[in-house]
Amino acid sequence: MGLATKAAADASITFLFVFCMASLGAVSSAVAPFLGLQGSGKLYVVLGLVTALIFGFSALGKALGGASWNPTALVAFAYAGVSKDTLFSLGVRMPAQMIGAVGGALAILEVMPKKYAHMLGGPKLKVPLSVGVVAETVLTFALTLTVLWAILRGPRNPSVKTGIIVVATIVLVMAGGAYTGPAMNPANAFAWAFVNNEHTSWEHFAVYWIGPMVGTVVSVWAFNLLFPPKRPVQKGGAVANGQIDKKAEVVKADGSVRRRAKGATQEESVADESSKQKAS
Repeated sequence: MGLATKAAADASITFLFVFCMASLGAVSSAVAPFLGLQGSGKLYVVLGLVTALIFGFSALGKALGGASWNPTALVAFAYAGVSKDTLFSLGVRMPAQMIGAVGGALAILEVMPKKYAHMLGGPKLKVPLSVGVVAETVLTFALTLTVLWAILRGPRNPSVKTGIIVVATIVLVMAGGAYTGPAMNPANAFAWAFVNNEHTSWEHFAVYWIGPMVGTVVSVWAFNLLFPPKRPVQKGGAVANGQIDKKAEVVKADGSVRRRAKGATQEESVADESSKQKAS
């Protein structure tokens, strides 16, 4: 898949993500009464919708060849060496996500019924600037570390992996609600800041860009420290992790050691050596 195609896929999925996430309040308000849920019961509808959306977007991202709706995910997997993204490709894909996010925000503003319009809006800083930066840093660190573990070291079942990410997302959103919204997604935060003409402010840049990116980089460091990559076995199989691989050797009748033929067992190699000695 070419870079232009990846950027288009990123823009498309981010458009849909921002559009759908912004509609959660209105949809849950409309659905809850039909389910007989009032007051705090609406929260269960929101949690169910968030779960469905994350599972749905995870599947859609895979179908689109690895499309992403969060810049921190692109940076995390590139920095961890998992993806093939470079600084150049990140410089193309991340702006595409931002454009898609702005499109999603503008679209939901156009189609949302007036009685639900007050529910629209992006993350808001509710604490002092320094506290907000720390909050977004810590929240993004925790989410990204969870995602890295789930994808790279977690259970093999894809549904279980996604389920872990869903639970972590919900817990962190609830934990950060009183601080920054939270966002943990610079593209989503940028979209609503752009709509409100706040995207060029230092507050927006510090809280919703610097914080998440610092949290992302530190999470990769932590992941590599906690789950170091396995050292590969060198070609030939003679040396693994600095030690002689005894399975790659064969002991001759005179006590000397030589390399075993590729694919041969110890017994086959000994028999072959004996035959050579008799022939000579």
